[in-house]
Amino acid sequence: MENLIRRLKSDRYPVTPGLFSDIIQIYGDANLPNQAVKSFYTMLEFDCKPLPKHFNRLLEVLVAHRNYLRTAFDLFRTVDRFGISLNTKSYNILMRAFCLNGELSIAYTLFNQMFKRDVIPDVESYRIMMQGLCRKSQVNKAVDVLEDMLNKGFVPDTLSYTTLLNSLCRKKKLREAYKLLCRMKVKGCNPDIVHYNTVILGFCREGRANDACKVIEDMELNGCIPNLVSYRTLVNGLCDQGMLDESMNYMKEMISKGFAPHFSVFHSLIKGFCNVGKIEEACRVLEEMLRHGEAPHTEIWVAIVPRICDDDEMTRTEDILRKIFKEEIRRDTRIVEVGPGLEEYLIRRIQAKAWKI
Repeated sequence: MENLIRRLKSDRYPVTPGLFSDIIQIYGDANLPNQAVKSFYTMLEFDCKPLPKHFNRLLEVLVAHRNYLRTAFDLFRTVDRFGISLNTKSYNILMRAFCLNGELSIAYTLFNQMFKRDVIPDVESYRIMMQGLCRKSQVNKAVDVLEDMLNKGFVPDTLSYTTLLNSLCRKKKLREAYKLLCRMKVKGCNPDIVHYNTVILGFCREGRANDACKVIEDMELNGCIPNLVSYRTLVNGLCDQGMLDESMNYMKEMISKGFAPHFSVFHSLIKGFCNVGKIEEACRVLEEMLRHGEAPHTEIWVAIVPRICDDDEMTRTEDILRKIFKEEIRRDTRIVEVGPGLEEYLIRRIQAKAWKI
């Protein structure tokens, strides 16, 4: 590469900034940022005026290496002497790099500097700042940036809203998260499945599964269909709060829509029904679990077997057990972990108890 540049210079061959832009990228891909900087200065020796896009290529190469962030910043501050006009992308590159480096104050200074230099920020500029503030747990300031963005006529992209919703939920500001979710459509950005699932998870984590049910209803009214993650999160959240009948209804709904429940859904329901003594319901969930090809783990058997053996309604329980063990067990079902002869053991226990009565 260096020999090629020397030859071009000695032959006074006319070159374009695009050639050096490619050379800078090649050095960047080779993890040689020093050579990339040297190539930039060589471009000037050719009396070849670089454009902002060529300078931005150099910035991208430099900020990819944490040790060269200051070098990039120094070039950025002195770029006027090269006759290069900085543009929005130039600022975005450095702002993102400083945010990722934890130097939020410098990024914020650059953001405010854009307005003073008549460089118009774009949606990405605002998003970079919101993401940086959220990483520092300054979610209120991030919301202020969103408001400023909206006031200036920008329409935030979906990623900007995802960042804010996630941070609000983690900060347990669930009311604010729900309000923001409702405002999205009014402000020109339709909430998608990620936005809804983020808020559903936030409510369920805080023991507010009823509110999560309301979000599910809002989704369908707004034309966004709940997916497997939506139902799994909600069912588990309802089970954690002891709302087993509601949880069971949502499991049936997800199955009716063609979703195969995750193992955790079955586990939560079986464990919940066992804890409140509803053994038949637990057995029905176990039967459904086997029908969907899910192999119960030892923990499920440990929860359900002792309660089956102590149940007074032996006839119904025996029918369920016989159906499960004779028709639904498949080769990949890991009942071997419970021990050999589980079917015979359970039936003997049921019969023994019936004889005593």
